[in-house]
Amino acid sequence: MRAALLSLPSTSVASRATDLGLNAHGRFNSGEYYLTLRNILSRVPTGRKHLTNPDPPCHPTRDKCGSFSLSGTNTTPFALVDKPSVPSSRTMLGRGAESAPSPGAGTAEKALSFISRGWREVRDNADADLRLMRARASSFKSLADRELENFFSFPSAGLAFSSPSELEIVKRIKPKLSELQQAYSARDLSRRVLEKWAPKSTIRIDMSSIRSVIVSEVDEMGEIFGLGGDGARSQKRVLWKGEAQEEQVKEWDPIRILKMCLKGLERKSQSTSNELVEKVKLSLEILPLDLPELLAYLVKQSGPLFDHLGIQRDTCNKIIEALCRRHKDHLVSHSLSAKEASLIDENIDYLDLRIASVLESTGHHYEGGFWTNLLEHKTTDKKRHVAIVTTASLPWMTGTAVNPLFRAAYMAKSAKQDVTLVVPWLCKSDQDLVYPNSLRFISPEEQEAYIRNWLEDRIGFKTDFKISFYPGKFSRERRSIIPAGDTTQFIPSKEADIAILEEPEHLNWYHHGKRWTDKFNYVVGVVHTNYLEYIKRQKNGAIQAFFVKHINNWVTRAYCDKVLRLSAATQELPKSIICNVHGVNPKFLKVGEKIAAEKEQGNQAFSKGAYFLGKMVWAKGYRELIDLFAKHKNDLEGFKLDIYGSGEDSQEVQYAARKLDLNLNFFKGRDHADDSLHGYKVFVNPSVSDVLCTATAEALAMGKFVICADHPSNEFFRAFPNCLTYKTSEDFVARVKEAMNNEPQPLTSEQRYNLSWEAATQRFMQYSELDKVLNNEETISCKASGPKVNKSISMPILSEAVDGGLAFAHYCFTGNEILRLSTGAIPGTRDYSKQHCMDLHQLPPQVQNPVYGW
Repeated sequence: MRAALLSLPSTSVASRATDLGLNAHGRFNSGEYYLTLRNILSRVPTGRKHLTNPDPPCHPTRDKCGSFSLSGTNTTPFALVDKPSVPSSRTMLGRGAESAPSPGAGTAEKALSFISRGWREVRDNADADLRLMRARASSFKSLADRELENFFSFPSAGLAFSSPSELEIVKRIKPKLSELQQAYSARDLSRRVLEKWAPKSTIRIDMSSIRSVIVSEVDEMGEIFGLGGDGARSQKRVLWKGEAQEEQVKEWDPIRILKMCLKGLERKSQSTSNELVEKVKLSLEILPLDLPELLAYLVKQSGPLFDHLGIQRDTCNKIIEALCRRHKDHLVSHSLSAKEASLIDENIDYLDLRIASVLESTGHHYEGGFWTNLLEHKTTDKKRHVAIVTTASLPWMTGTAVNPLFRAAYMAKSAKQDVTLVVPWLCKSDQDLVYPNSLRFISPEEQEAYIRNWLEDRIGFKTDFKISFYPGKFSRERRSIIPAGDTTQFIPSKEADIAILEEPEHLNWYHHGKRWTDKFNYVVGVVHTNYLEYIKRQKNGAIQAFFVKHINNWVTRAYCDKVLRLSAATQELPKSIICNVHGVNPKFLKVGEKIAAEKEQGNQAFSKGAYFLGKMVWAKGYRELIDLFAKHKNDLEGFKLDIYGSGEDSQEVQYAARKLDLNLNFFKGRDHADDSLHGYKVFVNPSVSDVLCTATAEALAMGKFVICADHPSNEFFRAFPNCLTYKTSEDFVARVKEAMNNEPQPLTSEQRYNLSWEAATQRFMQYSELDKVLNNEETISCKASGPKVNKSISMPILSEAVDGGLAFAHYCFTGNEILRLSTGAIPGTRDYSKQHCMDLHQLPPQVQNPVYGW
């Protein structure tokens, strides 16, 4: 029996569920099961066990315990008994002869037991599937009931309605929906659903009743939302799906409004996408940077480095022009407008515009580099603050003491900004070395009073600016005042807006403190002195001048945003332009007007000959003056020159003149506005070390002849007819004779204005671009004397990162006392002294900046 069963195909029972008594609907059929069992047993060979009472009709039934019995004419439960084997061709399994009796008497029982176990497994799986189907149907019914109950109860759940009409329509719909709930919540709902269940069938809920209720209520309450009127609103069609039909009804107004909003959003998204496409097209129109342009920009940003190496700026400009010539022509013809192309033709920086346009097309915005301080220093009020920091103060009559004082007075006169003049304070020991005529000050307040009185006596109006002091120390070797400590800390942070550094290289040689451009929003440097010319006159001057030149480039680039050079006599510095931003004392202009009036009346205006006035040091032109008089002693016979001055080299200068028996008369130094000097007709100034001689401008303002060298420092004065320049010593003699034999011409009103401090202040505001800064304008000129163009804020500047690195390196260098002393610094000037603390009422630097350690 077992061998016969195993010989059957493996899928014979599993592939036919009906062989095991299950119909297509999953129900048990006892008759089919019995017949199947008989067919299997009939294949068993002779000698196997057969069923007793096989007479049909009989049907198996199942009792309460789950056992089966045969019901029919004979109700005796069937059992397996031994019967004699009968040969049969159906049971031979392919053999033609009768087989021998099998000795296995219990094989039939084992086969039936195997079949029974298989049936029980099938029956249990079918029961489990039926239970799962019933559970899911019950869950679906419970969920539907809860949703309907929630829908019926939501008007009383505290929900807010915009109008009573909305609540009314819900109350009208509620009774009709209750009927739907009763219809679908009956007990036989699960049975009806299961009867219609089929493998490919879907459950459909008839929504036609809900549809008809809602449509009828909307028709009755056509204007409950106040959106329609007089039946004039458009009636679009909405499709409601039933079992087999579609109906067109009026569109609900809230839905219509929702659709309109969705369409508006769709149009907006399309417009946004169109703008994006346009931007992409615009970026594609601008050609990317190539290698020659990148090299040209690198060469341009490396200009200060080439200056250090001795490479001329003209050479760098030629290299840049050669690299960008082809791309410049393409940019002018394709990428720029007519106005921008005209700017290019006028030598506006093409490379900056090119890089800015490329970066702007990519959407990049520059936000500062590693060394850049991105925080803007805002003042407490709307008025701007300007701090003018200088290296000297009255009563020392030097250009860096007088000119910044006038600048502060005339900038404060406009009342557009608050001005603070920051000057050095010297201790008593240094005052003895610097201040003339035994003038000494016990406190800063006393010196401030002296400065204000001196200034107001010359300008003729009341000054309205603040004067502050920072500690300084006089250097005998350099003959100048060196700041002690961090100068920036003596300017309050609330006033740190704009800084004007008079002699920025001098102020920052040994500066060890906060970076000026970090504390202030804008920093302008004004170069007064040609230090290289002074240093070259000293021992080993060429080597010292080489190092000083690079140090000056270093500090001005690191600490200034803009540098103004009074003339081309100074060294070329980064970020610098040339412009005379100095004027003359109004007192000298009044003297000139007085002399012109006397000439008109026919009176003799000048009663004296020629004179020279200046600090008596060799570098101030005394060497050149003695050489000229010694070389042309015979040609200048009868010509006498009066010299007014005091200084460290007074004795040496006077000794050299007496030794050569020159017609030079020496007098003690005095103010150029002194009445004793008004009668001179000719002012002689052979100095070539000055940047812009203030005494020359004052002499021109008084209507005198001026004889000076043909030098870049005198370029501004050549426009005046009374200025006589010379190139050789022979020219000097000719100019002296010309001046002594003629009368100077009176100044015109325009010439007088060009010499005034009003004009100088206007030039300063224009060329330093301070007027734009004060007006909060972001336009930066590519060239000081040319048109203005707006540079893109997205344009990164390589030099800013370099400047920050130079400032950090300088801070580290000046923090080492050994390095400071090796470069000529005064010992103990990294911090101010105790005497400065007492005079300026400051805490010691150890208290303000404590150092914590082991």
